[in-house]
Amino acid sequence: MLSSKALFRMALLMVVLYACGTSQPARRNVLSGTPPSNQKPANQDNGRHPNQTTFTRPEQITSRKPPEERPAVNTKVERREEPETDNTTATASASYRSPAFYKNITDSIQRVAAKPSYYKITENLFKEMTVVPNPKNPAVNSQWYTTVNFDARKPNFVILHHTAQTSAEQTLFTFSVSRTSVSAHFVVGRDGVTYQMLNEYMRAWHAGRSKWGAITDMNSCSIGIEIDNNGTEPFSEAQISSLIKLLGYLKDKFGIPQANFIGHSDIAPVRKNDPSKYFPWKRLADAGFGYWYDSTNLAEPPADFNALLALRVIGYDITTPASAIQSFKLHFIQNDNSPMLTDYDKKVLYNVYRKY
Repeated sequence: MLSSKALFRMALLMVVLYACGTSQPARRNVLSGTPPSNQKPANQDNGRHPNQTTFTRPEQITSRKPPEERPAVNTKVERREEPETDNTTATASASYRSPAFYKNITDSIQRVAAKPSYYKITENLFKEMTVVPNPKNPAVNSQWYTTVNFDARKPNFVILHHTAQTSAEQTLFTFSVSRTSVSAHFVVGRDGVTYQMLNEYMRAWHAGRSKWGAITDMNSCSIGIEIDNNGTEPFSEAQISSLIKLLGYLKDKFGIPQANFIGHSDIAPVRKNDPSKYFPWKRLADAGFGYWYDSTNLAEPPADFNALLALRVIGYDITTPASAIQSFKLHFIQNDNSPMLTDYDKKVLYNVYRKY
């Protein structure tokens, strides 16, 4: 049995415990969100005591916006509308490369940019030709005297090309934009339609780096004619007839010698191969434009015949002999453009050489 003294101590301890329990809130797990059983939470929405310290999950920091805040992105590929064509089954690519497309876009370029630029350039050229010569020229030490006996320089050669493109309309477009840096005086279409793009007295950019005889700037003394042909097909009857008519006009107007109707490959043997092997050089020669040979009566060349010298006399640049031979054969042999001269090739070369 407990003594009276022990009982007194137990009673005192119970009084103390009772007093502490009524003055402090009961303890609980702050992460559980469960209120103490003997207290009503001050806020029913969050279940937390107003003086209680709680821990919340920190906000995640990220560069990606929540899905609802990200703007919608249009992933559809935007394509330019192509002009309508009569052929409803044509694809967009085919429509883009069609003659109708090139004609429409070229007509617009001509109206907006090409013709105004043409007139501006020609006006500037005319002004430049009428000004007094440069007074700072150190080689001239007298006053300005004029002569009344002069006229414009005139072309003395005609250089023939094939366009290596799909249509005359595409070529007209090519010559209508400045970024191509290429031009010609005339374009002859497959259907025989002849387009003039530059006054004959103006210098077109068709020959490029070239040489014929001692002439190293063929652009300055020639007329360039582009014939609508991709280089792998025969030339049409309509365009050859129109070409011969055009050549007759140019020959009469400028007095161009028969020998001076030549091809781009003749003056640029290393770089060019136009007009192609399908071009009817013999037909042009029979009409008086360029030379040909009598295949039924070929004279034998002498024993000391120098083929390279003969090519040089005709006008070919023989700096690269193989290329000069190939260009000659493309023009006069046509069915063989190897860099070697056969006995027959030498006969042809000799007979052409005799005409110069």
